[in-house]
Amino acid sequence: MIPGYGRVIDLEQPRFAGMPVHPSHKPGYFYALHRRHSDPTGMARTSAAGMLTMMEHTGTHIDALSHQAAHGCLHGNVPTQSVESPSGFSQHGVEEIPPLVRRAVFADLAPLEPEQEFTADDLERSLGDVRPNAGDVLLVRTGFAKLWHDEAAYLKAAGAHKSATIWAADHKVCAVGADNMAWDVPGIVDQETGVTLFAHFYLLPQKGIYIIENLTLEELSTTGVKECLFVCLPLKLNGATGSPVRPIALI
Repeated sequence: MIPGYGRVIDLEQPRFAGMPVHPSHKPGYFYALHRRHSDPTGMARTSAAGMLTMMEHTGTHIDALSHQAAHGCLHGNVPTQSVESPSGFSQHGVEEIPPLVRRAVFADLAPLEPEQEFTADDLERSLGDVRPNAGDVLLVRTGFAKLWHDEAAYLKAAGAHKSATIWAADHKVCAVGADNMAWDVPGIVDQETGVTLFAHFYLLPQKGIYIIENLTLEELSTTGVKECLFVCLPLKLNGATGSPVRPIALI
């Protein structure tokens, strides 16, 4: 319990070999126990430690502004070639994302059909009189978090229509997040720009809005709330394009 809040809700999916991973970020995740308590030491005290290999954009994570470019530029019209190197980015790396301790508004749209696109109208109907203010976080439940142990089904999750992405940007949120792989529906081509993953093209490089992916919002949905305090702390991985996170909701 935290004074002023009755409940703390964990919004991170568990990480394990075989969890859903977008094809662009395979092989994804590997953990191996390197030192074991069974290793002979001749001492009363033993120790164990492992090695973790993980793509930035696997599991519950946040996209840094360096993750996507529009017409060769990152957010603020920064040319990618001026800041990109084999060791990462000198601007817009994930270490620049501040700790997110913000009001969040929660649109519970579940259940949605596989690869269904939710619209701005869907968000407004779900939220009723509640609206995000500038600097808030927009969380959207599609219902697909329940399929986290079934990669094929999870990768066909519902996601944001172009209108929903623009609606979020028009409300000047600082981040959007959903219980799916990409906020967008992967593979759908925006007819105007010719790009897939329109939100990644629009929110990150053009609007400076972060995207949080692979949330679990099932427990939050049982509370009936449309607003909560959202806490999300990216790791300071210098120059990286994303970071694993363990977000929580305080209600």
